[in-house]
Amino acid sequence: MADAVSEESGTTGDQHSPSSDLEKNKNNTMAEGSTLTQRMEISVTEAEKRNGKNAVNMQETFTVYLIETRPMAAIAEGHNPAPDSLWRRYSEFELLRHYLLVTYPFIIVPPLPEKRAEFVWHKLSADNMDPDFVERRRVGLENFLLRVASHPVLSNDKILFHFLTEEHGWKEVVYDTGFQDKADSRIRALSATFRVKSPDKRFTETKHYSDELQSHTSQVLRTRARVADRLYGVYKVHANYGRVFSEWSAIEKEMGDGLQSAGHHMDARYAASIDDILEDEEHYADQLKEYLFFAEALRAVCRKHELSQFELEVASQDLISKKQQREELATGMFRAFSFKGMTNKLFGQETPEQREAKLKLLEEQIVEGEDAVKDKTVECEEHVKAAWVDMQRFKEQKDRDLREALYRYALMQISMCKKGIQVWGNAKECFQKM
Repeated sequence: MADAVSEESGTTGDQHSPSSDLEKNKNNTMAEGSTLTQRMEISVTEAEKRNGKNAVNMQETFTVYLIETRPMAAIAEGHNPAPDSLWRRYSEFELLRHYLLVTYPFIIVPPLPEKRAEFVWHKLSADNMDPDFVERRRVGLENFLLRVASHPVLSNDKILFHFLTEEHGWKEVVYDTGFQDKADSRIRALSATFRVKSPDKRFTETKHYSDELQSHTSQVLRTRARVADRLYGVYKVHANYGRVFSEWSAIEKEMGDGLQSAGHHMDARYAASIDDILEDEEHYADQLKEYLFFAEALRAVCRKHELSQFELEVASQDLISKKQQREELATGMFRAFSFKGMTNKLFGQETPEQREAKLKLLEEQIVEGEDAVKDKTVECEEHVKAAWVDMQRFKEQKDRDLREALYRYALMQISMCKKGIQVWGNAKECFQKM
């Protein structure tokens, strides 16, 4: 995408919504001018395991997350009001995101953290009830809310505000929007991908870029998991130095203290440190995973463009066909191998009255077809315009986030190596004193 997304779109941030979508969504949008994070402090502060019955009345164990909000105005005035709080399940976050995807097809909607752990190294549990995994998911859900609440378009959606402030009745409000009826099926989107004749080249390039982004980030995550496995083994093997040196020190009089000290550095300081190091690494892995999932959100916008373009091409082709039928009826000249030409040869010419009735019907269909083509053209152009604005915003965000994450990951690796050098330097001094 890199080159494609950086092109000028010629639109401003205020012109974010296609006209048709704007009409559909205006009742769900609050007054614009500032993002929700400028008006409200949002955090997901804790997770709690609960038991209950599911939709088919079966007992299940699930996790809920506590969302806390406070008005920024009160904080700015020096007050520290108690936060408003409510609990949400992961499935409710999924419903919110599905609503946003359908309602704003021109927006790269931020992804949710993974439902089950992927790209894990052997020491980490893949169980979605594991406390460490639940904690990382809590952080990811907070990041999702902050991403959405700071987006110039999504942050002003009333359904998002209901999600954050109304514990009961929120689902009913979402379903009342009728968003499910507007959802494009994956089969239709896939069909459009293969049948569209003239897709916007920039979107084709962006779709290809999203595939490459997903491929490269997944390869980095797999490599990191393999490295973590080996690194964990190397560090833990150093604990054997501690044990051996400690046992050895027991039979040595003059060298005993030096061996004991060196073993302490190897065991207590070096081998034990790997747990904290790899725990910190998971934070950077989760940042990469976010962009692994962002790639699918980027593809979703491109698929919507392909579907809109395909519907425009079908409507245009249907209009051309209707006009051709009108011309043939009006002139009485039919193509030899057309359906109409064959039926005329088999059953004879139509009466003038029949031809007049068909011409009148075709005229009406042509007017409807011209309106449909105009509407589809506007919808497609506005989707391209609005999506391009958001793709530019996303590119800047992606470049900034990944640069920062990889930079800090490198710093952490350097710090880890320096710690290893320090431990061996301390061991060397212990040996010299023996």
